[in-house]
Amino acid sequence: MIISTDLANIAPPLVALAAGLISAVLYGRTRRWIDAALAGVAGIALAVAIADVRLPAGAAAPLAVSTEAGRISASDLSAIPAASGIVLSGDGVREAEWRDLPARPLQWKPAAAELLWLDFPRSMSLGRIFTLTVRRSSAPAQWRLQLLAENKQVLADSGLAAEPQLSVQWLPPVAEVMVLQARLLDKNGKTIAQGPIPLQVKDAVPLQIQGRFDAPSFDARALNQLLSDGGAVLDWNVTLGKSITRSETARVPLVAANAVFIDAAYVEHLSAAARAALLAQAGKGVPLVVLGGNASDAGMWQREFGLSLRPQSPTTEKEDVRQFGVLSLPPAQLNPSESVAAPWSVLARDARKQPWLWQRGVGQGRVVWVGVADWHKYAISAPQALALWWQSAMDLIALDDAQKAVWQMNDPLPVPGLRSEVCAQGVKTGTVLTAEGYAAMALAARVDKADAVCAAFWPQKAGWVKFSAAGMTEQGVEYVYASGDWPAWQKALRRDATMQYAARSAPTPTGEDTAATTATATATTRSGAANAMALATATAVDAGQVSAVAGVADGASWPGARAAGVLFALVLLALWWREQRHIGGAGDRL
Repeated sequence: MIISTDLANIAPPLVALAAGLISAVLYGRTRRWIDAALAGVAGIALAVAIADVRLPAGAAAPLAVSTEAGRISASDLSAIPAASGIVLSGDGVREAEWRDLPARPLQWKPAAAELLWLDFPRSMSLGRIFTLTVRRSSAPAQWRLQLLAENKQVLADSGLAAEPQLSVQWLPPVAEVMVLQARLLDKNGKTIAQGPIPLQVKDAVPLQIQGRFDAPSFDARALNQLLSDGGAVLDWNVTLGKSITRSETARVPLVAANAVFIDAAYVEHLSAAARAALLAQAGKGVPLVVLGGNASDAGMWQREFGLSLRPQSPTTEKEDVRQFGVLSLPPAQLNPSESVAAPWSVLARDARKQPWLWQRGVGQGRVVWVGVADWHKYAISAPQALALWWQSAMDLIALDDAQKAVWQMNDPLPVPGLRSEVCAQGVKTGTVLTAEGYAAMALAARVDKADAVCAAFWPQKAGWVKFSAAGMTEQGVEYVYASGDWPAWQKALRRDATMQYAARSAPTPTGEDTAATTATATATTRSGAANAMALATATAVDAGQVSAVAGVADGASWPGARAAGVLFALVLLALWWREQRHIGGAGDRL
């Protein structure tokens, strides 16, 4: 047995022991020897019951736990805290169940099985490309991935490939809540797996953009058209000549601009004071985006922006072309070098790892340099590819959505009967969370989620569940899968969570015990909008055997403590009975 020597832990049992001994002495002074003995036993029993007495980790036999049914039985759940270790069979359980259990050494050798991991956004804005990625645990023969509409129409097909991971993309046409289907087929067209893919497409929040250009160009015109087609609110001004300008006034007042777009010529023609005011505006948090295609004054950019520009070499023009799928865009005539000096840094690179977007921080904002040109040539030949390229650029450039209150549904695969979690960012702790058909829940702070408050949620049935809370501008939705949906994915999530539990149970190696530790468990964790996409691996000596060796501090509680508590209660009852008899006898004598 091991007894804690911490003062906070040993003080209560010492007080209980002292009280018992003092009571025994007082009884002894009146020659009530039986009562004195009972008082002493009561004090000792209470001290043992409340003392932190634990068995060494190897003193008790490990507990055999079966998870073949995907759950841990109620009897095993109650027995695990007192066990010295767990000998696990099956695929383990999900993280929500492991989280409630104390860390115990785990012995587990998972059987070979076909596993799947799915990665896709549950919620997205209209106009964004939906991407579904499916990974298999082994490198199989040729197979294909298909995305199906609710009416079983094929929306996207990856084509046959012998890769362990395939992806498909699809552009949702309308904003709605839908349940698509994903289907995996072998080379003969036989279905390997199929299941639901829930997706919420929301109306996009319009961007608010200011544009100031001192030299008219087809590039600026094409950008204006792309932003207008995307519903952006534009305040646009282009200088066409000495006294001629073309202005486009915003259809609604610009409350908080997401970005200010300018061309290099506009900056070069400003006075020093006006350029300082432009930088001050960027310092307040609004990105200043410079289209560098018409830059000509390298000295000014170096002097006032700290940006060293170099001219493009005519001998390497073809090699310098930036490649973005079907888009081939030439670099600006003056561009920063790849090894740009601080405070500037490369923000994005093309498919050939060549930089095309640079940035520097200014106060709470930043200045961004767009170092490619002639994208207007694709406005007719490849409009969708051009729109997607600018969409990815805006994701890097523009500020995040000004909306601060957002829902966070981080459970990759909620199923009925298993605890899930609903989180909200931007609301206060204690806010009441409601869902139709469920009791009200209180959102509470979580240690591992500093920016959100969460509530535990037990789904009752499959389908969409809508949530609402004070301070949230829109309803939150979560799709609950049926228990039989995606069995290979459920199995993979259980194995990943079990590997994480094994890692939690393993001790931190030190210089003395590193040689004695024969195996370590490692786990790969994915969360939020991204899920586990690779099999968590165990680096063990015995071909996949997971054996986490726990220290003494993780030993099981001593079972004699419970018996001591029962003994204390019985002795106290006996003392009470004897006191009643003593009082009654004294009354008779009077």
